[in-house]
Amino acid sequence: MTGSPENGVVTEIACDESGSDGENLTGGNTDVFAHASVRLPQETAAEYVREIRRRIRSPAEEYKANHLLREKHRAVMESFLGPAGPLRDGNAHVHLTEKTYFVVDRVVGLLLGGAAEGLDAAALFREGPRTFGERGWRDFLTASNRLLRVRNDGAPTAPADVFFRTVDSLRDAYAATAAGVIVGRLAAARSRAKSYRERLRDSPVLFPLLNPLLPAIVGTARYWTADGRRVRLVHDRQNMLTPERVAWIMDAAPLTEVELVAARSDARVQLADFLAGIARKLASDELNGRGDPALTALLRPYLGTDSVWGDAASGPRLGTVEVNSAVRRAC
Repeated sequence: MTGSPENGVVTEIACDESGSDGENLTGGNTDVFAHASVRLPQETAAEYVREIRRRIRSPAEEYKANHLLREKHRAVMESFLGPAGPLRDGNAHVHLTEKTYFVVDRVVGLLLGGAAEGLDAAALFREGPRTFGERGWRDFLTASNRLLRVRNDGAPTAPADVFFRTVDSLRDAYAATAAGVIVGRLAAARSRAKSYRERLRDSPVLFPLLNPLLPAIVGTARYWTADGRRVRLVHDRQNMLTPERVAWIMDAAPLTEVELVAARSDARVQLADFLAGIARKLASDELNGRGDPALTALLRPYLGTDSVWGDAASGPRLGTVEVNSAVRRAC
């Protein structure tokens, strides 16, 4: 159901994601997280799903993005993304998260804060790899991920201890560099890190800093409600989406309702699943220097400029920019 802000009709938006590794952003199976949303009537979406099944002819009960990503089905994927496909004319949106940049952004935001935190995160993400080298940069990312994640392996102080040993070492070795100066400021923020770990220990966490799903849903919801329309989200079921988190999302966006469904039960969610999986794979290919220009061009119209993307080389090709701080700090 669609409508304008003037007539008060509620617009239904169907969503799904791809690339979730929970809070393991630096050692998981994927380097990109994608959250896709589509606006289509149920019957239209169902017909497109049937058409895809007719063209691919796989015996699988449930189709996934991998079916469309196979080279032998490239024409089906191009048709799905292309101008004559179901999603053009403003009917779809994708929010991307580049996972390593997300980690850097979150650790800088937690420990430094302030008006310049976005600039600090971007500068560290840009300068860190070439300043610290592959091993030093990987050590920093791994220690940052461990500091921020909710789960604690080992002694209660272990995540903070490992993090500060890492940044102390990088600060001392690269003190004269721009990246060294930023990690030096992180090294001086022990009290903030300690307070953060104590909060994790003492009370349940409503919004884990390192899970990209929640900010992606908020960004998606704000995209669809930007013109004042009333929006109801229909989302694939996720363990992360507890009643408390759903209530917060509804208020933050704001949304009229959020319904959680099994993807197989809603053709619109299946199309969002296809789009999310395709977007994650194509964006990852661009990030790693093996992008297909023709496919990237077909994907680009769907990608939101509020995506969390720090890579300077692939960002312009994808049409993404660093996420607006108001959305980034939404949860």
